[in-house]
Amino acid sequence: MQNNFDNENIIVGIVGLGAMGRGIAQIAATAGIKVLMYDAIDGVTDDAINFIDKMLKRSLEKKRIDENTYKRAINKLTKVNTLEDLKDCNIIVEAVKEDINIKKELFVKLENIVSENCILATNTSSLSVTDIASSCKKPYRVAGYHFFNPVPLMKVVEIVKAERTSDSIIDFLQKLAIFMGHNPVITKDTPGFIVNHVGRGYSTEAMAMFTEEIAQVDIIDSILKKAAGFPMGPFELFDLTGLDVSLPASISIYNGFYQDPRYRPSYKFNKRLEAGLLGRKVGEGFYIYKDGKKIDNEKLEKSYSNEDIDFSIWVSKKNKEGYEKVIKYLKSKNYKIDYNEAPKEESLCIITPFGLDATTTAINENLDPSRVIAVDTFYGFDNCKTLMGTLDATVKYKNAALSIFSENSEEAYLISDSPGFVVQRVLSMIVNIACAAAEQKIASPSDIDKAVKLGLGYPYGPLEWGDLIGASKINYVLNNLSAIYKDQRYRPTLWLKRRALLSKSLLEE
Repeated sequence: MQNNFDNENIIVGIVGLGAMGRGIAQIAATAGIKVLMYDAIDGVTDDAINFIDKMLKRSLEKKRIDENTYKRAINKLTKVNTLEDLKDCNIIVEAVKEDINIKKELFVKLENIVSENCILATNTSSLSVTDIASSCKKPYRVAGYHFFNPVPLMKVVEIVKAERTSDSIIDFLQKLAIFMGHNPVITKDTPGFIVNHVGRGYSTEAMAMFTEEIAQVDIIDSILKKAAGFPMGPFELFDLTGLDVSLPASISIYNGFYQDPRYRPSYKFNKRLEAGLLGRKVGEGFYIYKDGKKIDNEKLEKSYSNEDIDFSIWVSKKNKEGYEKVIKYLKSKNYKIDYNEAPKEESLCIITPFGLDATTTAINENLDPSRVIAVDTFYGFDNCKTLMGTLDATVKYKNAALSIFSENSEEAYLISDSPGFVVQRVLSMIVNIACAAAEQKIASPSDIDKAVKLGLGYPYGPLEWGDLIGASKINYVLNNLSAIYKDQRYRPTLWLKRRALLSKSLLEE
């Protein structure tokens, strides 16, 4: 099948003009491509054209586009009243309801209308492109073309190669994406493709921490934003997306990978779904909303003063990296440090475990658990301090540690004793799942990073992030989590293990 890319003569058909369809139409028209727009519901096409006109005028006012580009784009949009009017299209992008039967029926109808060289692309975010293509006489011309909302701002598109998709189709879609100003990434047809697949590390690990009740949701969100640099906390994201959308997506990916424990959601989330705690759109989810705005929890005032600290601070040397970070911090604040090999009788004992809980670490290091506080130095220590006491840690030492590590308005959070803190667990899972995607050749390492960084707004691609932290550190955390929980969820991938052993980049194929 020959599909030569000729931007001067391309006609793109869009079927389904909700948020995604009109967004795709906007970027195509802005690039100077003729767009035929169809929706089965009366009035939707007119509304879509008016919406695009409004968005383009806003871009014109903000000088993102010029007058000529605006006029050209509007003139490239054409309303059609029947599917038959799409017969001359080179490519049709379907953006109808996420129902596989509806999509299959549509593609069967389109095949009887369009030319034999017309590409049929689906914007599905979670359904099997191979299954959709199976309804067609020519499945090799069917591919996934998954954009992200809002399309004009989210500059990435996943090109999904189904089992029988022709290479020439993938090549055409790549060139078209670039011409429309987007970054194409190529992925195999697997559950969640790249972005929704790798993003499970963020959402499902948040679910696990919620189930274990290691901290309030606003504290988990704050830690992940401040220490790791995520644009939104996982629970803020659940509320924004809607639990009725995000939980079924998680379940679909979990089942799509035949219940691989890495993608296992939490039963507690289904209970919240049953209770109607969907998020922002209903005014209540993990947070309360008034007039669409989140109502933040009241912050508690510190109840402990640095003047009450009449003892020295001892820091474990078991983790050299953690020891150096904590000692540097304590010196900068002029605290009295206990440099003895074993802590003095009254000293506050600071440990810095990776992938372990405070209680286990205290016992392993033969420390008095009533005086032991664990501090997370794995990543983002300079931006946010996460602490946890052993089960026996006294209020005196917990409060002292909070005061010490929140001096001069620095943020410090005390969570329940749990293996791996918050950041260690979440980042390690994200990196490990990205490694699994690379290992299975779902996409190239560079495309995995590009897709996740652009699609989810992470500060780094997951494999790049793994290199920044260190593959050996992440492997160490996962091994400890796996040993404690006895759960296959935390098993390190061979991609990660081998590169950790050889000190190679996670991006290296």
